[in-house]
Amino acid sequence: MIFYFFLLEMVNSNTIYESHVLIFIGVYKHHGLNRRHGIKQPRNPWSDGPEYITQCPIQPGDSFNYKVIFSMEVGTLWWHAHSDWSRATVHGAIVVHPQPGEQYPFPKPHEEVPIILGEWWKKDVMEVLKEFLASGSAPRDSDAYTINGQPGDLYPCSRQATFKLNVEYGKKYILRMVNAVMNEILFFAIANHSLTVVGADGSYTKQLTKEYVVIAPGQTLDCMFEANQVRPGARYYMAARAYSSASSVPFDKTTTTGILQYGGGPGLTTTSLLLPSLPQYNDTTAAFDFLAGLRSLNQLLFSISAYNTRIYTTISINTFPCKNNSCAGPNGTRLSASMNNISFEHPSVDILKAYYYQIGGVYGTHFPRVPPLYYNFTGRNLPVILQTPERATKVMMIEYNTIVEVVFQGTALVVGLDHPMHLHGFNFYVVGWGFGNFDDKKDPMKYNLVDPPFRNTVLVPINGWAAIRFRASNPGVWYLHCHLEKHHTWGMDTVFIVKNGNQDQDRMLPPPLHMPRC
Repeated sequence: MIFYFFLLEMVNSNTIYESHVLIFIGVYKHHGLNRRHGIKQPRNPWSDGPEYITQCPIQPGDSFNYKVIFSMEVGTLWWHAHSDWSRATVHGAIVVHPQPGEQYPFPKPHEEVPIILGEWWKKDVMEVLKEFLASGSAPRDSDAYTINGQPGDLYPCSRQATFKLNVEYGKKYILRMVNAVMNEILFFAIANHSLTVVGADGSYTKQLTKEYVVIAPGQTLDCMFEANQVRPGARYYMAARAYSSASSVPFDKTTTTGILQYGGGPGLTTTSLLLPSLPQYNDTTAAFDFLAGLRSLNQLLFSISAYNTRIYTTISINTFPCKNNSCAGPNGTRLSASMNNISFEHPSVDILKAYYYQIGGVYGTHFPRVPPLYYNFTGRNLPVILQTPERATKVMMIEYNTIVEVVFQGTALVVGLDHPMHLHGFNFYVVGWGFGNFDDKKDPMKYNLVDPPFRNTVLVPINGWAAIRFRASNPGVWYLHCHLEKHHTWGMDTVFIVKNGNQDQDRMLPPPLHMPRC
């Protein structure tokens, strides 16, 4: 396999900025690359990347040029593969700086440092995927988490290559953080140092200072800290480990570390390094205490005080029966996942092509706007009829420029979990969230319509809900899915098709000359 990948540093502008980038040439079976995660690609779903949604996979020996269109993004974003589980190793950071003449809305840092949180398996990740699909159960845990590709001191064979960040007393640094982990939300902290969040998902935030941060797969954070420890040569661990709320679900309980080391002295021995105090693995209160503190820096870009369309969707773990109870899921079943009890099936022709050229029979347009059955979604006595979802390729058609509210309702079917839900083509305002069942009468009264966080991936709490709003001003075919790769693989996804507007500038761009062949 040959990859062309790099850190993209773009200058933001009030006008659209276009970049033509050769990202990937494939030699494996097939790969649908590459997704610029969080870049809205106005009117240009042709370069969005997910296989069988906006393109067919790039075939062995073929290449594809991606036209990357930046608009309002600023801060840290990333790109990654969007085929099978290739994104485990095929990913990178994107940094968008303010336009010339503009300043950061915080003290200018001495240095900006990408921090990519990843995973490593002793087995090839494609073999892990094959094993996972064959078993019908959850995938095997990774063997290590990594910081910038290195597991760190606490693993048996990586001490010499531990990531190290050299700092100078009195100077400020920004960590441009990406969670590229496949299936785990992470806590992150630096011993004896506070972190001040100044950006998230390519948008500025009001400054939030905490001893730790929470970052879900798909999310990015811009975190500033001051090198305020006075001992020359002192060293401190930065560390990340999982947040996992379901006690019955196995996960990697190891901790990855990097080292923050001060100049001006000989340094301390490894045994004297301090580990930061991270919350416990299942500390939901700590996780959502952090997330509840995030706020947009600027006033809302448009009025979201009312919506035109609401989509109320359950997000559930389900099961399918197996012949002779031969799978490794609960009671011999095969695990699956769904939205509004539909487990998404990828077609053999990409949905964007089918939509643009009006090819019939590829997808249905009746993704339900409400759950098929109302019940106590987070309770114990759950309807057995919903444990087995419908397999289908159904999309939601959305009128151009309407304000859309999506309420994600977690359920306790099979197991309750947190879900990082990611929407392509848009950032959205996270206007509310809570535990238990969404109350249509009471909960909207508590929405934040003043300075809600502006994100592209929202973490829906275990046995809880989250509400987002956005203006559907980006015509095209846009993927919505859980960014836990196992849930995405099981079918916790759907597609929004935003129709064209009436003016030329409100219509989807025509396709490039050479799209990947199916």
